[in-house]
Amino acid sequence: MINHGTSRLSPEYVLLGFVYQNPNYGYVLHKRMETEFENIWHASQSQTYNILNRLEAQGYIFATQVKQDKLPPRNLLHITGAGKERFEDWLDTPTKPSVHAIRVEFISRLYFMQIYYPQKVLKMINSQVDVVAEGLSQQEENLRNLPDNQRFNRLALELRIKLLRSLISWLKESYEAFITK
Repeated sequence: MINHGTSRLSPEYVLLGFVYQNPNYGYVLHKRMETEFENIWHASQSQTYNILNRLEAQGYIFATQVKQDKLPPRNLLHITGAGKERFEDWLDTPTKPSVHAIRVEFISRLYFMQIYYPQKVLKMINSQVDVVAEGLSQQEENLRNLPDNQRFNRLALELRIKLLRSLISWLKESYEAFITK
């Protein structure tokens, strides 16, 4: 799994994915994220700009100034080679087996995979099923090894197991939806 210094899920890859497609302005990227990822990511405009500034400071995007009549220049954002590599690595890295991560990160990855590499979508879904199934096996093992007197830990593990099973079912349904589209 890739780790580029972020410990929590962030829409930075969505923003990189948009700039990967074509250079654009921060405001346009923010509006696009609000529209196309409305039920997935929630970021204020200032958060979007903070992420874009961080990506620029890390060398994943760069800005060129575009002059405007009677207005200050605007920054047109472009992706760098390192940004392309980081985005492509993210696309090819399965999401960790958790409901939240699948809901935000996997669906985001699936969106971009469909746009840029549609021939890889089914393989991506199958890889994700394998990762979630591995996580499920680990949680089932944890449950088997848990002492009987650990009632609340047992409840938490049982819930996790049910959620992972439902994720596998949903992923298989998603696979079928892409086959029949």
